[in-house]
Amino acid sequence: MITIQNNRLKATLNELGAELISLINLENEDEIMWEGNPDFWGGQSPVLFPTVGALKDDKYIFEGQTYELPRHGFARRRVFEVKGFSENEVVFELNSDEESLKIYPFEFSLEIKYTLTENKLTVSYNVKNLSQKEMYFSLGAHPGFAIDTENGLNYNDYEIAFSDDEKLEIHPLVDNLISNETQTIKLSNKTLPLSYELFAKDALVMTNMKSRELILRNKKNHHKITFTFSNFPYFGIWAAKNADFVCLEPWQGIADLENHNQELTEKFGILKLEKNQDWKADWAVKIEQFL
Repeated sequence: MITIQNNRLKATLNELGAELISLINLENEDEIMWEGNPDFWGGQSPVLFPTVGALKDDKYIFEGQTYELPRHGFARRRVFEVKGFSENEVVFELNSDEESLKIYPFEFSLEIKYTLTENKLTVSYNVKNLSQKEMYFSLGAHPGFAIDTENGLNYNDYEIAFSDDEKLEIHPLVDNLISNETQTIKLSNKTLPLSYELFAKDALVMTNMKSRELILRNKKNHHKITFTFSNFPYFGIWAAKNADFVCLEPWQGIADLENHNQELTEKFGILKLEKNQDWKADWAVKIEQFL
């Protein structure tokens, strides 16, 4: 485990998956992140790479060869190397190797940097194509934030406010794949009330969400966190059944469409990098008032 902190926040990270497992407000020792209870969901903030979501039959085709990848890729199951470390910042790196090349035929470097600045945690990603050919990949974040249901509070006391959306166009999931149909959720004053029922049919997947800032807040006590992101065109919101958390998930890429032909180069949302090209993205959470 690696810990970074400043005078406002303390973050704990696991070298396995370079996963954020704790973010604590030092003023009152409140935990911002989901506890990772395996009875509901054992993850906390996994890194989704080189795919986001499920592949059709867990397989894809590249240059005539069929490969298998688990849901959300393999990075979350790999141990990252610590490349840089200071009191309030840590940099992790994962590189391709013989094992990864068997299931993902590209040489790459994935760097993830966690930085604390006052009351904000910023997570930055840098993917570099080290292959001698074009590289195809997706990357997504999956942080789960705790919902306080103690001291007279419940899940329905929380809501998500969107900076630029009056409605959400949702792509339902069917057997973990993206449906060809869409559904619309109308927002009231750009706000989505949370409820356990909201996630009865899995995640809310959006490919055209306008907002790049979301506020998760409690309607009773006004405690809130502000979530921002850049260079992620897609977004997911999810919670496990009856669990006291919500995941805010910026993505570059989504699960396969129901009718996808499994060709990696034709996958919706897949990103192509030329030789030696970099791709960068980031998200941040600001603890303005504390959950």
